[in-house]
Amino acid sequence: MRACLFLLVVLLFDCSAFPDSRSHARSMVISRYGIVATSYAQASVAGAEILRRGGSAVDAAIAANAVLGVAEPMMCGMGGDLFAIYWEAKSGKLYGINASGWAPRALTLEHFKDKGASSMPLSGVDAVTVPGAVAGWGALHERFGRLRWKDLFPPAIFYAEEGYPVPEIIHGYWQSSVDWISRDAESRRVFLPDGQAPAVGAVFRNPDLAKALRQVADEGPRAVYHGEIARAIVATSQSFGGTMAAEDLAEFAPEWVTPVSTTYRGWTIYELPPNGQGMAALEMLNIMETSRASPEGSLSVPELHKKIEAMKLAYADLYRYDADPRFHPVPVEGLVSKAYAAERATLISPAAANCDVSAGTPPGSDTTYLSVVDRQGNIVSLIQSNYDAFGSGITVHGMGFVLQNRGGLFSLDPSSPNVLAPRKRPFHTIIPAFMEHGDERIGFGIMGGPNQPVAHAQFVSNLVDYGMNLQAALENARFTVSPKMGCHIVIESRVKADVIEKLSSMGHQFEVEGEYSTAMGRGQAVMHDRKTKINYGASDPRADGSAEPEPPPI
Repeated sequence: MRACLFLLVVLLFDCSAFPDSRSHARSMVISRYGIVATSYAQASVAGAEILRRGGSAVDAAIAANAVLGVAEPMMCGMGGDLFAIYWEAKSGKLYGINASGWAPRALTLEHFKDKGASSMPLSGVDAVTVPGAVAGWGALHERFGRLRWKDLFPPAIFYAEEGYPVPEIIHGYWQSSVDWISRDAESRRVFLPDGQAPAVGAVFRNPDLAKALRQVADEGPRAVYHGEIARAIVATSQSFGGTMAAEDLAEFAPEWVTPVSTTYRGWTIYELPPNGQGMAALEMLNIMETSRASPEGSLSVPELHKKIEAMKLAYADLYRYDADPRFHPVPVEGLVSKAYAAERATLISPAAANCDVSAGTPPGSDTTYLSVVDRQGNIVSLIQSNYDAFGSGITVHGMGFVLQNRGGLFSLDPSSPNVLAPRKRPFHTIIPAFMEHGDERIGFGIMGGPNQPVAHAQFVSNLVDYGMNLQAALENARFTVSPKMGCHIVIESRVKADVIEKLSSMGHQFEVEGEYSTAMGRGQAVMHDRKTKINYGASDPRADGSAEPEPPPI
């Protein structure tokens, strides 16, 4: 009896020491040193090691991105584009870089008219635009790098040459892309060993990519835009009857841009200006701010209804106005103004879904994401993509990477602001983001094509409206836009059935995905607290990645 009483006391004592239960599965990474958060754990580790060696946040981001190009070849790589936001802690300045490539000079409306095409293709050589990623790496490193350029690439070269075991989510994307890349003999040779996608845990090697990475390490970005890799890109394009010429690559340069911003309940949120879709996230937040957050919670009927309707309004404007501002004026200031948001918000019925949303009249004026914070508090928010999985489906001969299909987002309608033109940049989906309040600075992003603005807005609301920490805000159940548009919405099954049922009765039409659906994108986030000098990191469980702390200097 005494033994039983003693055991009961011990159990009660132990249980009383347990922390309260929580809604998210992972803890944040918290460190006095730097943190690298990516969608592939080994890429995060590679970036953290660069920080340990004294590298800057930009150095770590480039090293991690290069590894991601090896391990996630369907998502990103040297054949894709890049955007980034950089927070310089010492000066308090925020920088933006647009490294999205332009259309070849010979890729014209007449080119498609001669082919009898009525719309832009999403695959094949005519969807290929100049890859801007490596030029973006070079511009970032020249301005904010600390280590030597060549010292950033050994981890990526190692994984390309020696191989890596394919993780679960990456395998899933690979498997679903077999038909897409089977059309190209070089893609089949490089990415479908034994004629099929590598199995989970199978070691995949890409010696051609190792060779290309060595050239980039030795020669810098010049290798991609003037050297052997450039010649291989042009030769590959020509072999398919494409329009890419040597001067299209040689004359390309990324553009430094000023981020655009809005405020949301005391926080300032930053996105990059067009040709990306970041302004849609800001407009959506402005519309959401016109009414208070529901006290019933982030996944309640009134809160989800408000956000879904705000998304529709913002996306209608996005698709009407977004374009390359060098070719067509985009009314960004009007679209992200509070007055315009108030006007748009009046179109939201609290009781019914709007299935036919039109663009307003504002006043004039597949992908990988990573975030890095170094021990000084500098933050990189970087996103890089081939667009669709394996991009155009065309692999550069002998170089081991695919060319993006961003050109597929141009329009052939002469009245569209996004109409195809030589040396024009297409509408772009990939958007890095940044937010600040008081002493807190957060670099964040969530991948996934048109999902990104609505995912950003939900992440911000989770933090600001509902007090979630970085990890909880990333993990929280999300909804996203459906390709069917209108009232069609994709939502995760973690949203309660009775909530979905009530929203359905209001006119919303749901496609319910799994608990942690990749359709919601894969996010990362880092935060620096200027007062305490402590860094925080989070990584989305919808990916294979992690947030890795910089090892201590011992």
